[in-house]
Amino acid sequence: MKSLFMRNKYLLNSYIGIFAILMSLIISSCSTPKNVKYFEDLSDSTKYSAVSRATFSDPLIQSDDILSIVIETIDRQTSETINQSVTTPSAPPINTLFPAVGNGYLVDRDGNVELPILGLVKVAGLTTYKARDLIRTKVSEFYKNPSVQVRYVNFKITVIGEVAKPATYIMPNEKVTILDALGMAGDLTIFGKRENILITRSTDDGKQQLVRLNLNSTELFNSPYYYLKQNDVVYVEPNKAKVASTDASRNRVITVTAAALSLMVVIISRLL
Repeated sequence: MKSLFMRNKYLLNSYIGIFAILMSLIISSCSTPKNVKYFEDLSDSTKYSAVSRATFSDPLIQSDDILSIVIETIDRQTSETINQSVTTPSAPPINTLFPAVGNGYLVDRDGNVELPILGLVKVAGLTTYKARDLIRTKVSEFYKNPSVQVRYVNFKITVIGEVAKPATYIMPNEKVTILDALGMAGDLTIFGKRENILITRSTDDGKQQLVRLNLNSTELFNSPYYYLKQNDVVYVEPNKAKVASTDASRNRVITVTAAALSLMVVIISRLL
């Protein structure tokens, strides 16, 4: 009887030991990620602070960009000729001469767009404002007082990694910051490495620039990469907690298997 009691006591102690080991493994795997908030160098008690910001430079048109080019004129004869006039009681007829075809005009490998009547116009290396002025000058040779609008159709930024909605986003304007892009992607997840955001950017000489930004520092605003360019890729690296969580299922299987084997060994050893 005493032997049976001692055996049960040993088994109970073994169960407690195994349970303690499992709990320690679970607790250690559930550590809270650090550096969750942005701009940690800014004190919580600071009510107002001014930091320097990088100078914005207008992006330059590149090959494979798609542009929306709209040219309008108030020339009534021209409007009647192409039969696309729109007349309102308070305004003269307005005619859209060169509306964007499909989704826009593609800039070819030589940096040109091909427009009706004007033919090839080289726009690569220009801002949309300079491209607008160039096209206005050319079209003024054929029509009076043209109005020209040039905008990007595919000013896209790709955000991948530890964000809520990784995807490629078409931006509504050319002045886009890293915070704008992350906001459109639904912000970083709790597992995103805020101090190590990677920006990749293609250059005209065929190289790829790789730059890392730190969202924990207000120095971000002064970085020349604070403003993004078309076709930039933003990659948010996972932190150690995320890396550990991806292996959670495998770790659980290993832990449970090891615990079961240990329990079997203990039981067998106590019975012998």
